[in-house]
Amino acid sequence: MYVAPIVYAAVSSLFTVHRSGLGLTAPTKVFDPLGNYSRAFGDGAFLSSLGRVALFGVVQVPVMLGTALALALLIDSRSARGKGFFRLSSFLPYAIPGVSAALVWSFMYSSQSSPINRLLHPVGFSIPFFHSEVVLWSVANIVTWSWAGYNMIIIYAALQSIPAEVLEAARMDGASALRIAWSIKIPAVRGALVLTAVFSIIGSAQLYNEPTVLQPVSDGSISSAFTPIMSAQNAVAAGNYPYAAAQSVLLALLVGVVSFVFFKLTHRGEEQA
Repeated sequence: MYVAPIVYAAVSSLFTVHRSGLGLTAPTKVFDPLGNYSRAFGDGAFLSSLGRVALFGVVQVPVMLGTALALALLIDSRSARGKGFFRLSSFLPYAIPGVSAALVWSFMYSSQSSPINRLLHPVGFSIPFFHSEVVLWSVANIVTWSWAGYNMIIIYAALQSIPAEVLEAARMDGASALRIAWSIKIPAVRGALVLTAVFSIIGSAQLYNEPTVLQPVSDGSISSAFTPIMSAQNAVAAGNYPYAAAQSVLLALLVGVVSFVFFKLTHRGEEQA
């Protein structure tokens, strides 16, 4: 069930679709191992989508994980009250389906009905959520809102595994709450941070739901090839399945390489530590 679709996509990517000049006959598939891949590397829209997702991941993933770590540390603090309520309220956005969350945020971003801009109107300021230079970060805000709580739960669970006597010994030595968080808690959840970072990198590469839902109301700032998955879906809509398969294979290889390099760098950091 897992291997068959991967093999089928890889094999399909080795064929190219040929159509007659008048389009009166059915298209044919011709074995051309490098045809779709050379086309992908020359496709400006696809390359732009890769760069856009890379920029998205470089900025959004650290912000989201930093937010998740801060929430986990605050809830885990000794003086925290209502921990159950704050855990649930932080996790609640993850329980909302991504499409539904994007629909809600499309209303929040709308130039006609945005309650955010209505609140900012008295100070003479508004946020152009669907401007071509801002729309990527509008999408990033939705993803961060939806997933920060999920990552917080993973990090918080790792914090619970820290022996209580270690924390108590640090307090007896006069360590402040900030010092304990920096020197004991954060190093102890390093594995959880690496895990959530890898999941977030993979999730960034699969970005699809949010920009697709926002596309009809984005005033053209979100194109049909805004992300690699959207670009592949666009090829499928055009009936060019082999080209979509080649784009998917390239995306999977790039994500695999990035994840491998990230694991190596973090493992090297652990060894040096």
